[in-house]
Amino acid sequence: MNSKARKIKTGLFFGSFNPVHIGHLIVAGYMREFSDLDQVWFVISPHNPLKEKKTLLADHHRLMLVKTAIEDDPGFRACDIEFKMPQPSYTIDTLTYLSEKYPDRQFVLIAGTDVLPSFHKWKNYEVLLKDYQIYIYNRPGFNKGDYAHHPSIRYFDAPLMEISSSFIRQAIKARKDVQYMMPPKVWKYMREMHFYEKKGTGDGGRMTGKQQVTGFG
Repeated sequence: MNSKARKIKTGLFFGSFNPVHIGHLIVAGYMREFSDLDQVWFVISPHNPLKEKKTLLADHHRLMLVKTAIEDDPGFRACDIEFKMPQPSYTIDTLTYLSEKYPDRQFVLIAGTDVLPSFHKWKNYEVLLKDYQIYIYNRPGFNKGDYAHHPSIRYFDAPLMEISSSFIRQAIKARKDVQYMMPPKVWKYMREMHFYEKKGTGDGGRMTGKQQVTGFG
């Protein structure tokens, strides 16, 4: 491969996706279409055995939900790399590993402004800012702070929906119909598997202290 060939610019959208919903897809689609990204990868966060989450769906179920949601779009990809990495997983480690594994790609972190207040607490955040670009979508109630003009960070006004995975889980538990909050195939799969219908199934997210980059619960 020609070392000067243009790399495939790939956005990494981290989350527990418990479950994936329309809000996730809107942000991912906007970032792909209204930035210079070629693809967006949904990086599913693994279950942490040291921090029990009785209501977090098993890794393979959440992976299947994401695959089902994006199966007809070649610009999206489900990535389970963190399932195979040492726990706890940190964003900088995942970025480093993927950059070494896929030298033909330039990886970009996608995150919401809600990560900025605690960004200085991330593992090796200085390295992340030095070696990678970060595409930030604005979220109400959070400002840019010290990172307003950082050269490694770009800001986007992606359309947002006031919807969260936690709301969907609670609604299903209460026997509410939330089928229009996710792709039809995802809803069908969830209904067939009876996800989130019983108390104690379907809650959870990334570890406290880990990089929470989706902000969609």
